[in-house]
Amino acid sequence: LKMDLKRNKLTKPDRQKLITDKLKEQPALRVSELSQDIGVSTETIRRDLDVLEAQGLISRTYGGAAPALNKEPSFKQRELINAKQYEIIAKACCHYVQNGEVLILGSSVTTLQVAIRLAAEKKDLCVFTDSYAIASALSSNNTIKVHLAPGSFNDDESCVYGPETINYFANIYANKAILGATGLNQNGVSNVDLEIGETYKAMARCASETIIVADSSKISRNAISLYLPWTNVDRLIIDKPPFDESLVVGLKHGNVEVTIASESSWSF
Repeated sequence: LKMDLKRNKLTKPDRQKLITDKLKEQPALRVSELSQDIGVSTETIRRDLDVLEAQGLISRTYGGAAPALNKEPSFKQRELINAKQYEIIAKACCHYVQNGEVLILGSSVTTLQVAIRLAAEKKDLCVFTDSYAIASALSSNNTIKVHLAPGSFNDDESCVYGPETINYFANIYANKAILGATGLNQNGVSNVDLEIGETYKAMARCASETIIVADSSKISRNAISLYLPWTNVDRLIIDKPPFDESLVVGLKHGNVEVTIASESSWSF
């Protein structure tokens, strides 16, 4: 009873922080459970959830709430964010690519920087991609043979997707698939677009080695398409150590090699 009285005195910001903290530990919460646990009416909880959803901190579900699904800015907007980190990650990634290899590059801002770096440093590569921007960047090096997949065009991401794209990659073998991400969590790698996530799955299936390139802002983020578990990833290249404990657990479980990209990159 004393605990209930204390909870009834929670301020609105305190209630909302308690809700978001609970969602870090549970995949979903119900309004009725929150009402009983916090000691306020269901109407009060619903208003709190409306505010939290408007702030992008949660996703409303039927009868409750779930962790927020992250949305990303457009491809062109993302090119202007964390540009230095993308370049450092791309530089580190090139250390793991040998001249003459067959590569798959999935569409993302980070993989575009990888393509730019590959065009400047490597030769005799054969590259398959779903991205018009990546194909264009690689074309500056006349020793690199570029194959652009067919499919429906996504203008926001400057890439193709759909059944044609997935079927195309089903018939390809590559030494390495280099892919980007919207989110990195304990369970694996996610993408904000479900259909592009399916393309990434197809790309990873036909490569001997899968490398994920992502900046540290993606740590602990959730996105709609969990396209690869860590057990299907060979290496993560990121600009800062993955400090999130649950992510570290996932990486260790998947036996993923991690490269911390810096001016002098190192691995653990």
